[in-house]
Amino acid sequence: KFICITGTNGKTTTTLLTYHLLKSAGFKVALAGNIGESLAEKVIRDEYTHYVVELSSFQLDGMFQFKAHIAILLNITPDHLDRYEYSMAKYAQSKLRITQNLTAQDYFIYNADDALINQYFEDDTFAGQNIPFTIDYRSQSKAYYLGSRLITTLSGDEEQIDTSGSVLIGRHNQYNTAAAVLAAKLAGVAPETIELALTTFKNADHRLQLIGEAKGVRYINDSKATNVEAVWFALDGLKQPIIWIAGGVDKGNDYTTLQPLAREKIKALICLGVDNAKLVESFSGIVPEITETQSVEEAVTRAQALAQSGDVVLLSPACASFDLFNNYEHRGQRFAEAVQNIVLAQPVSENKEANA
Repeated sequence: KFICITGTNGKTTTTLLTYHLLKSAGFKVALAGNIGESLAEKVIRDEYTHYVVELSSFQLDGMFQFKAHIAILLNITPDHLDRYEYSMAKYAQSKLRITQNLTAQDYFIYNADDALINQYFEDDTFAGQNIPFTIDYRSQSKAYYLGSRLITTLSGDEEQIDTSGSVLIGRHNQYNTAAAVLAAKLAGVAPETIELALTTFKNADHRLQLIGEAKGVRYINDSKATNVEAVWFALDGLKQPIIWIAGGVDKGNDYTTLQPLAREKIKALICLGVDNAKLVESFSGIVPEITETQSVEEAVTRAQALAQSGDVVLLSPACASFDLFNNYEHRGQRFAEAVQNIVLAQPVSENKEANA
């Protein structure tokens, strides 16, 4: 059975978490797709009962006969629009291809808080069983939160999953966790197994990854945040004052939605990129101090000088990386190395999730 996951943001985290929940329950489960593993190779081996598959819009565009048993759509926000003639409708329809070929025995788990999903998803033409989830209670929700408890109503009876032991932070990770838990429950994983597995999950690098702490200042690598929405979730999830390192190749960003959070939380903005004009213009008069550099080492040095105990230095670029780096992983690794060499002078800790 195939559990397939897409969305503009959160795909990898949700894919890894879903895989971890099934693996922890003893399932013969494979991890594949956009996450870097070949699904065809895994299927040919014929060793697994379940496949957890991350799917990008690019992969969905080439999907015709394939279908999921459980399809997950996390969110739809503007990204890769250059591939879709700058049409939000075309991009949304690409994401919604994850529902094609589903039958009445299959499931579609989706974020019912997402405005664009609600706008473009026509459930009256849909054959699968709808499993909407939200943060707050709604009458149609199959999962919602009461504090740290995830309330699920898949069978009509209310069940509670304690998520307080999860290392994942921020509102976006509440959505990711809800989707993964629903998929696991539909696959037959017991609630107590899910609760225990949530406490042992380790997320992928470059996603709110805590690199280290020195003199009361935490250094967090969120290099995977290559669009405005991902940065919004990072800023929203952190409660401490922030020295924000951002910039790179602009993808048509509109920073308006970040301005209220910036005014509230950001002490300084360090622009790391070749062309920082839009960032500077968007946050001038909102962030008290803005500087520019094309050196990640200089960015870390400036951040260290500006930060005080209790602050967070956050690399969360909102942009692609190709002006100064090979990819977002290269950018994140360079940041981690700079923090290690300049601030910590000790080995980098991998896969540690930043806590709020």
